[in-house]
This record gives sequence, structure tokens and C-alpha cells, in this order.
Amino acid sequence: MSNTAIVLIPARMKATRLPGKPLADIHGTPMIVHVWRRAMEAGIGPVVVACEDAEIAAAVRSAGGTAELTGSHHRSGSDRIFEALGRIDPDRRFSVVVNLQGDLPAIDPAVVAASLDPLADSAVSIATLASPLEAHELRDANVVKAHAVFEGKNRTARARAFTRDAASCRPGTCWHHIGIYAYRRAALERFVSLPPSDNEKKHSLEQLRAMDDGMAIGVRLVDTFPLGVDTPADLARARSVLSGAAQQ
Repeated sequence: MSNTAIVLIPARMKATRLPGKPLADIHGTPMIVHVWRRAMEAGIGPVVVACEDAEIAAAVRSAGGTAELTGSHHRSGSDRIFEALGRIDPDRRFSVVVNLQGDLPAIDPAVVAASLDPLADSAVSIATLASPLEAHELRDANVVKAHAVFEGKNRTARARAFTRDAASCRPGTCWHHIGIYAYRRAALERFVSLPPSDNEKKHSLEQLRAMDDGMAIGVRLVDTFPLGVDTPADLARARSVLSGAAQQ
């Protein structure tokens, strides 16, 4: 499967809480370049940053990476990577597309690679990740919960639901969803063609569009939730975690 996969990282300069964050400096290196490096280290296929801003593309290319400019009209990262994919791979060489968030500069490359695991089940259209919930996260509506039951020592399972509400959470069935997706190409094409579903709009959860359409989503359980950068405080933590990484 790995020889047919491509990793696409959607990025844009406009961000509500931390404008310009793809180019935020982390020890002399833009954050988006750190993410690109982690994705390259995962070793699952080519990595391309899909961005609407020329300055992001320039930063990635300066570091030796590949970037594809897209339009500025996209509603989501999924729409952005779909545009980039059509331009990068018109011959359809890649059958699996990993959508990796551009604000995860310290993510473990093994976690990126693990996103492919649920696709071993041919009935799964989209794969994603989850980690154990911390107690304080259970009632936090900003924390998206994935409902899945992992049998025995299995680290993959089918998603039963996604929610922000703790009311339906039971021990061993509710996990912290990590917003990284590995799409079968046909599933990505189908997904971006669909209008937002009522459930998606009600809960502000894009993955519910796929589930409402009958697509099976597989979940891979990993040990920890990766550090995301949404605020200046998050950026400070990323700088601490990645101290010296730019010299590697």
C-alpha cells in the first residue's frame, strides 16, 4: 500500500487564533517545514504541501520540499488537497491520499505511517487516528471524540460515531480523535463532491458527512495525542519540544 500513497499537507496563512502560523519560526525553521520533514520521515510516499500562499510554497521549496499552489476558495483542507492531487497526479498513480494537518510540527513519523493501517480492511474507505482521552478532556466540547471498540490487542477498529458530547461516552469506547485522514482516492473524490450533511453542520464535524453517506471509517489507536499549534502558547511548547530539531 505504501508505494501507492501520497501525503498532502494543506496550509494557508489565514488563521483566526495564530495568523501566519505555517511560517511561524521554530528554531530558525518555519513550522510547515517541520511538518513536511516529519511526513518525509514517515516514509510512506511523496509529500507535497498544498497551499494558497506563495510565501508558504517558497519556504517549503527553499527547504528542498515540494509545494503546489491552490485556489483560495476552499472550505476545508480536504477540498484543498483534492485540487492539488488532480494537478500533481493526473495519471492517478496514487490510490491512497493522506491528509496531514500543517500545524503538527512535532508529530511522530510513526503516527503518520500508522494512519494507513485501517485500510488493510478493504471495506474501509477512510482511515483516521485516535488516542486515549484525558479525564479533563471528556467534557470539553473542543475535544472531538471517536467512538470505537478495539477488541483484544487490536489497534484498529471501525468508527461507530464522532461527537463533541461526553454523554454517550463509555469506558473503552470513547477516544480523542486525531484529525489526520488517509483516504482511498475514490473516497476522497466522493467526499468532496458531497454537500455538507445535516449532522456535519449541526456538530461542525466534517467526518460525519462521510459517515452519513455510508462510508466506513477505520480508526487506528495510538498512544498519545500529537501537539498541535493553534495559539502562541502552543507555539512556545512546540519550540520547547523541538529544541535543536532544525540542526538535525
